[in-house]
Amino acid sequence: MDETTAPRRLRELPSWLLNRAARQATRAVAARFAAAGVRRQHFTVLVALEESGPSSQADLGRRLGIDRSDLHAVVGDLEREGLVSRERDERDRRRNVVAITPAGRATLRRLDEQVRAAQDDLLAPLSQAERDELERLLARVVEHHARPR
Repeated sequence: MDETTAPRRLRELPSWLLNRAARQATRAVAARFAAAGVRRQHFTVLVALEESGPSSQADLGRRLGIDRSDLHAVVGDLEREGLVSRERDERDRRRNVVAITPAGRATLRRLDEQVRAAQDDLLAPLSQAERDELERLLARVVEHHARPR
């Protein structure tokens, strides 16, 4: 079933619309990342490290909700490309501390351009004011459901 042939009652449900929009967004971003030779989790880790600074691998995984073995593979990919460094924590030799490198920051800037282009593709039918309003409303919904109950 596609967006144009779905029953009207489905097309009127905000949850159905959000799901379809999320699928379109995922495809748009994934295509841009694939062209750049990275995956979404690579971008996610680089963003987190740039924003929050060096982090233990365990803390990074918990904060991003990435499974431990998946994160190990992602960090390994990024380390092989010279985008992050991974070193033993001086205070606790059992832990690895991961940090973004200058090459990682440069790559992140290029990936940011790809993400912006994907957002532009996704939101092409909306004016800038409509995009701002959509972002504000979606953030409000997400924040509401993120609160502890």
